[in-house]
Amino acid sequence: MLIECVPNVSEGRRPAVITALTNVIQVPGVRLLDQSSDPSHNRSVFTIVGDRTSLQSAVLSLYARAIADIDLRQHEGEHPRVGAVDVVPFVPLSGASMSDCIELAHDVGARVSSEHGIPVFLYEDAAAAPHRRALESIRRGGLTALAGRMRSGEWMPDYGPAAPHPTAGVSIVGARNLLIAYNVNLETHEIGIARTIAAAVRQSSSGLPHVKAIGVRLAERGLVQVSMNLTDFEQTSLLTVFEAVSREAARHGVRVTESEIIGLVPEAAITTSAARRLRVRGFSPDRILEQRIRDVS
Repeated sequence: MLIECVPNVSEGRRPAVITALTNVIQVPGVRLLDQSSDPSHNRSVFTIVGDRTSLQSAVLSLYARAIADIDLRQHEGEHPRVGAVDVVPFVPLSGASMSDCIELAHDVGARVSSEHGIPVFLYEDAAAAPHRRALESIRRGGLTALAGRMRSGEWMPDYGPAAPHPTAGVSIVGARNLLIAYNVNLETHEIGIARTIAAAVRQSSSGLPHVKAIGVRLAERGLVQVSMNLTDFEQTSLLTVFEAVSREAARHGVRVTESEIIGLVPEAAITTSAARRLRVRGFSPDRILEQRIRDVS
């Protein structure tokens, strides 16, 4: 059984903390495929694979380290977040089913809440109700707004207390299919342009199917970014998304400088020649999920 897990942690600026998080996640039976950190987003994303037991051990170690090192009261960053360990999705690969990942999400949620007092919300295929499936529905308005919904009883966690942890917030754990985190960078500092383009391309605003998008600043680079998740790359490809963002950017007189893939990308979603057309920053074959699994096997 092989399951992928892609924890998103609210820390992308302190190298010593990022190194500590990277180290604790590498328990026996787990292979670290990728780690990326972004200071503007102030976020790190890890890609690991393993069986259910090993992944649970790795993720629980990550929570313990993150809770010790991250205080959301001091956290600033462009990316939406509600927790120190913000999102933990489990993805079925070879020999694993979605049911396996749903059970694992429940197991991890129960352990995290009981051991650390952190409220846990289950999302996507692990969600208890349709209106709780979407990540953005849970994170709507940020931690402050979510805490208010928890106090009112409108949104109760699946596991844990009805109030956020004082320093670690809440955590969102779930089961889903493969997803591509994809960003397109624009040669302008006008955040309004990025937000307008994001609204034009995302599904929730009648844009492209299976695309979630927000506009964010990259202050240290003097750029803005359309930051996206592609939840079904077979229905809406990377090229379709890149061309749509490029067209919208041209309407505003703005040039697309490059695009980025955060984490790994399925083999079926991209080729080296396509990566050049998409202007993917730093692309190489080791960005391919299946290749990385072969490399570490």
